[in-house]
Amino acid sequence: MRLARAALPLAAAALLAASVGACGDTIDVAKSDPPAVRRGAVLFQERCSGCHTLGAAGAQGSKPERERTQIGERTNGPNFNNRTETPENVLFAIRNGGFSGAIMPANIVVGQDAQAVAAFVSKYAGKKH
Repeated sequence: MRLARAALPLAAAALLAASVGACGDTIDVAKSDPPAVRRGAVLFQERCSGCHTLGAAGAQGSKPERERTQIGERTNGPNFNNRTETPENVLFAIRNGGFSGAIMPANIVVGQDAQAVAAFVSKYAGKKH
């Protein structure tokens, strides 16, 4: 009985954590995508969505929807719903902290993770989602 009572708060905490995690925007990529593209979507949502917008990753960037057409703060990253990218350009930006080198942290993902993000962004950027 004591063990069951001790486990109850842990189970409640796990349920709360799962429900909070489900409240955010969801990743929406094709089931037929390779695992690297799917992993890239998850990494993009985790590491890039605070500044960049890309619907397939459920990423809304740092700027509210009503202000996205206005000039924003300098920390608002490019909206990838509205522009396309090549894998080479994405990798360049990841390695060098964007194209200006002024805001985005360089090497926010590296190695195979960087390749996965580049594959995901180049596939889904510029597509209406």
